[in-house]
Amino acid sequence: IRAITSSPVSLVIARDIRFSSSIRATAVLSFVGEIKSQWIAYRFKRQIKLNAAEEAKLNSDNILANAKKAFSNVQIQLNNHILSLEGPAGSVLDAELDILQQLVVEMKFKLVNDYSPTAKTDYERMRRNLEDVSKMPSIFNPMKWRWEAEHQVKMTVNNNTTNNECEITIEGRDSQNQLVLNEFGSFLGWLRNCAVVRHPHAGVLPRILKPAMRKTCLDIEERISRVADSKRTSIDLWKSLKGSKVTRETRMEAVAWIAVSKFDCRLEGGFVRDWIVGNYSARPTEDPSTWLFYTPNAAGLSLPSLNKDLIPSDLDCHLPSHKYFDIDKFLDNLHKYQIEYKVFREDWRYIILLDENTKTGPFTMDLIEPHVALTHDRIDFDVSNLSVEKDYTKEIGMRVDITYKPYSIELETIVDNIKNKRFQVLRPIDKYVQARIDKMQNRGWTQLGQPMHVIPNPPPKYQVILVPLPESTELYKTLVQQMKTYISNQVEVLSIDQIKNPLLEEAYIAMKQLIAKQCKGHNPNERELFHGTKGDAIDGILNDGFDDRYWGTNFGKGKWGHGAYFADNPSVSHRYTEANSIDQTRIMYYNKVVLGNESILNELNSELMSAPKGFHSIHGQFAGKPNDDEYIVYRYGQGLPYLRITYKA
Repeated sequence: IRAITSSPVSLVIARDIRFSSSIRATAVLSFVGEIKSQWIAYRFKRQIKLNAAEEAKLNSDNILANAKKAFSNVQIQLNNHILSLEGPAGSVLDAELDILQQLVVEMKFKLVNDYSPTAKTDYERMRRNLEDVSKMPSIFNPMKWRWEAEHQVKMTVNNNTTNNECEITIEGRDSQNQLVLNEFGSFLGWLRNCAVVRHPHAGVLPRILKPAMRKTCLDIEERISRVADSKRTSIDLWKSLKGSKVTRETRMEAVAWIAVSKFDCRLEGGFVRDWIVGNYSARPTEDPSTWLFYTPNAAGLSLPSLNKDLIPSDLDCHLPSHKYFDIDKFLDNLHKYQIEYKVFREDWRYIILLDENTKTGPFTMDLIEPHVALTHDRIDFDVSNLSVEKDYTKEIGMRVDITYKPYSIELETIVDNIKNKRFQVLRPIDKYVQARIDKMQNRGWTQLGQPMHVIPNPPPKYQVILVPLPESTELYKTLVQQMKTYISNQVEVLSIDQIKNPLLEEAYIAMKQLIAKQCKGHNPNERELFHGTKGDAIDGILNDGFDDRYWGTNFGKGKWGHGAYFADNPSVSHRYTEANSIDQTRIMYYNKVVLGNESILNELNSELMSAPKGFHSIHGQFAGKPNDDEYIVYRYGQGLPYLRITYKA
């Protein structure tokens, strides 16, 4: 018998001879070893679909002609891109292997930045992300293992950290190589929209709730254990699948247990929120057979979708990054427990439809490739940020860390929000986020306060990152309208970018807290104001904030002395900008400014070095010009640039 590591293993027999009862379902492997092709005598027909490149190679390299000579007892025909082989089964299999091995070709390509350097923000973001990817080639290991195990396609990822590039080499049939190329293309699509590539071990490790809350949440721990306890027995699992007490939720728990406890997936999203923590469930009034419908994706593949009134809706899992996820073994486990399924594959995930014809009703499961999951760096709501992992039977983790300042959202806060059907929005509300907000509110949830714009910290090498503000957000539309109203209707806003500079944020938060202590009612009087600038100050403000060494007009004294000047009217700030000589663009910052106690001055005083005693800022006013007010601060950290507006006027 040849070792399993030898290439090729001709055939492995036997799958699934099952003995079932109410308490037992055992798969028995009936044969282990190799069957030589000459032992198989019955007639057999194989059809192999070829693309144009494979068909051309088949003819140009005389592969077809040579195969017909070598396997004279096999009828070999090529018609309409279909290669047919018919004859004794053993000979057909040998001929197929011989032909396919000769069709193997090598493809090489690089993961490259396809943004133009003139699109500076997008280009820099993609360059930074590709740099991070080049330092972590191991993130593609699960993809490599999958292609080699399932399709015998070999893939090599070579990283060049000098040029911040990854060179991919694929060895397979051209049609297979093209599919691998498509997967990398999909990954690059996710990478383009990613602010920061997450580390494979990013997030917050699962932990137990603090004692004060834990004593009221023991039911949550019980539901966690039903998914995360790898010691759960088959007998116990069957109780979740068969019997009078079985529900759609218990069957979902059983499938989640297989994914998490047997295949090391991480469970996240709506099921953790709605069921494991919230213990919420709801069903449409219609028959379960009507809950399912299909919608086409961008490639035209029809994918299953469920009625939006279903709670919990589906299972969301990230596949493991440290081991090969064998989809066939996973499906074998579902089959072992008599769970009906259909599998759909996209370039970045599996979608599995389960229990389509079960009386408890269908549900779906997303299994997301781990390298793609690393590009999912932002979340919509705090309550959707929880995760469950193998053998953390009482603990809950967070996919994205939002526990640090300025967000400071702890696990207990999220659990309390779920139990009271509240949620905090964690990103700008564009049309996609708005649709999810509407869905939550239709289910009886309440949005808390204003959205927090949670952006992950830059990689250690970088001080600041820029993230596009979606054009469909109300903030974007409002700022554009203000620019057109107060400057000129001819103003063209090219982009608005969110700024993430952790060091500046820390300094600003500290100054805000200090000033708040000195104000009535601890109100720091925080405003959102414009600031126009030009030349070296554009990047200077982005990287170092409003540096008091350079404050004032042209690094000198302003109308109210040596300070940083802001306005609530963008036309005032526009006067401080200057068109770029190359592309005629201008830069204006939209800032959070702590004004504290304002000293209102109507007379100019260019000698001021600070606000008067007892005050934290100057509110400068001009007689007869109510729209020209300026606000001046004199201390470092009182202003935080948080949006950069690029425009032409």
